[in-house]
Amino acid sequence: MLSLPVLLISMLLFLVLFFGIGFLLNMLLRMSWIMAIVYPIVCIFIIDNVRFIEYFQSPNKSFPALGEKILSLALADILILSSGLIGAILSGVIIKMLRKRGYQMF
Repeated sequence: MLSLPVLLISMLLFLVLFFGIGFLLNMLLRMSWIMAIVYPIVCIFIIDNVRFIEYFQSPNKSFPALGEKILSLALADILILSSGLIGAILSGVIIKMLRKRGYQMF
């Protein structure tokens, strides 16, 4: 059970972390929504304990295990992971705004 300050700090950290990663990836790869696309895969790695190769070797076991893990997430986990997704999407929006305003670096 997370306390409220820990939950808020975790949400802020995930938002800032994935905003920063998304901003850097957008700037380097010049693809605005790359982190928003990659973020669900990152979440799967965070949530599930199954190795990535097992999704291809034994999908009959690994995908139902992933579904059970997702359904068993607590509200705090969902809030923390959602704030990371918001950070990833926000980085794409900010990059788009900077490009429209003529910042060539972005």
